[in-house]
Amino acid sequence: MLRFPALWSLLLGALAALGFAPLQLWPVALLAVAMWMRVVHDAPTLRAALWRGWLFGVGHFTVNDNWIAHAFDFQDAMPHALGLLAAPGLALYLAVYPMLAAGLAWRWRREDGPDWPFVLAFAAAWITTEWLRAEMFTGYAWDPLGVQWLPTWIAYAAAWVGAYALSGLFVLVAGTLVLAHKRRRFAFGIAISLVLFGLGLAIDASEWGTPWAPPPTYPRIRIVQPNIGQDQRGDTDGELMLRALEGLSGRPGSASQLPMTKQQRHAFKLSGNPGPAPRLLLWPEGVVRDSIEDGYPWRYYTAPDELRGFVFHDPRRVRARLARLLGPRDLLLTGGTALQFTPDEEVSTASNTIFAIDARARIDGRYDKAHLVPYGEYLPMRPLLTALGLSRLVPGDVDFRPGPGPRTLALPGFGEGAMQLCYEIVFSGEVVDRAHRPAFLFNPSNDAWFGAWGPPQHLAQARMRAIEEGLPVLRATPTGISAAIDARGRVLASIPLGKRGAIELPLPAPLPPTLFSRMGNVMAGLAVLALLACAVALRRRRAYGRT
Repeated sequence: MLRFPALWSLLLGALAALGFAPLQLWPVALLAVAMWMRVVHDAPTLRAALWRGWLFGVGHFTVNDNWIAHAFDFQDAMPHALGLLAAPGLALYLAVYPMLAAGLAWRWRREDGPDWPFVLAFAAAWITTEWLRAEMFTGYAWDPLGVQWLPTWIAYAAAWVGAYALSGLFVLVAGTLVLAHKRRRFAFGIAISLVLFGLGLAIDASEWGTPWAPPPTYPRIRIVQPNIGQDQRGDTDGELMLRALEGLSGRPGSASQLPMTKQQRHAFKLSGNPGPAPRLLLWPEGVVRDSIEDGYPWRYYTAPDELRGFVFHDPRRVRARLARLLGPRDLLLTGGTALQFTPDEEVSTASNTIFAIDARARIDGRYDKAHLVPYGEYLPMRPLLTALGLSRLVPGDVDFRPGPGPRTLALPGFGEGAMQLCYEIVFSGEVVDRAHRPAFLFNPSNDAWFGAWGPPQHLAQARMRAIEEGLPVLRATPTGISAAIDARGRVLASIPLGKRGAIELPLPAPLPPTLFSRMGNVMAGLAVLALLACAVALRRRRAYGRT
């Protein structure tokens, strides 16, 4: 038994966070979880087990969510020093879920040491509580433990069972190390884990099947990253952002001028040179500051100007400016803000929105973000918290309102696309309208809030959604990491954090619907039932003296 188990629980929780991006120290996290499971098992009382579980969670979420502190650097309405307390403060709540998992697993302990029923019950408890963390109080689904499988081939199992069940598998594998140590075979268990890890890296880097060679007239995507940070985006510099986006958006080009393989060139000749491939231009979240919808009261189309006082921005001219970047069959998807008004023409709420704009300067569709970020896009208990001097991290006094949920938009020339704004992409099983399966997912975001650790973690979770749903995911962010992810979760192209640039390539193809895309988190529930059934069967078998 370890001395100072409470301190060890806190430390092991912090070490277990190192398996996530950007460090991806997968073996360290696995060993940390294994040691913590043993610490929980050895707790003399349920209260001690709960305490050790809670401390593990405090260490885990404080380290993993350290990027939250960076968001306070851009909010002048509150002291920036509050950011130093944000991650540990949030961890005090999030730690409740590992605490519950530890308490539930402890009920399965035996005095003679850990056994398979204990390990199986621990895995089932972790899946259950991690799912609860994603659902309770609007949910906080950031970085389920199963995302740590991404460097290995095991991550592809998410197509069948999803991320939460893979979290249970992580705990299960950690539990095998606990049992190996009990039988004095710890070195063997570590060796097996490292072999699995190495094999996973090799398979992940290999090609899966024959590379797909789309015809030259196949729709293309262009993802733009202007690399304008949050500190450069004040109330009056929307023009700076817009010019940067325009400069990187390119122009429609003839298909004959695009890079082609020999197979593509032959298909192009047979097609009779039909002209430019349709191009889907993808811009990040919230980059168009001017109102582009018609029908607002006139004063909401004005903006302050240092030289001229106020300038009127005609929404038709704004859309026309954007449309000049498009060819006849092109389409722009961009983040923006939509406003809603009271009968006396005052702003009542706003929506964090994706607009689809065509070459005729028309809005062909829109998506309103459904899963809003508390304290970011709205302030819970606003009268009380405002009286205490607190405000939203996103400047403004008007709260955003949620949209109707996952929605598929028909995009002429590109099929149907699903929209997931920013942090919505982290909610496993909640990103697609299952009645209208799309061909791809568009995930514009503003990761400039997220420091150095947040963007790679966000990208990793987008990759997991691609695997689960069998759909490509296209990410556009102002400062990175923007990426095109194929339906197997592989990053086809990306723009690094803090770099300016654009990527253009054929629109990745979807895979046939996966089991998880059909069943959703029912698969996690079935995994919990299977683990518990095995635990009960093994415990009863032992009780009857058959082991």
